[in-house]
Amino acid sequence: MSAWEAGLAAASSPSWEGRARAGRDLAAFAEVPEAAEALVRLLLDAEDTAVTRRTAEALARVGSVAAVRVLARAVAGADDGQADWLETGVLDAEAPDLAAACAALAWDREEAVRRGAAEVMVWVGDRS
Repeated sequence: MSAWEAGLAAASSPSWEGRARAGRDLAAFAEVPEAAEALVRLLLDAEDTAVTRRTAEALARVGSVAAVRVLARAVAGADDGQADWLETGVLDAEAPDLAAACAALAWDREEAVRRGAAEVMVWVGDRS
């Protein structure tokens, strides 16, 4: 079983710790469609905000356009409470290059990604 397949399995764990670990482990595989879908679910975890926060932090630390695209999709679909925890996770990462990844998504084919990336850009400002 590959690392991202193990992360996919853990993403369905009944344990918040298992799901948070899955978010951290899957962040490096954000460009893999199956991992991206699981990451969005983890970012919008309805059972525990720690999963949301830690997954957002992991994606922000990766900082790739693929990772920020996943984060932006979740931000666009988040309620106010989830958005607060997503922002907290992003800011916890202290990742200086997120503004550049957000800017790269300004012309994404999905309107939700464009909207979410714009929101993340507001959170991080231009720290690059």
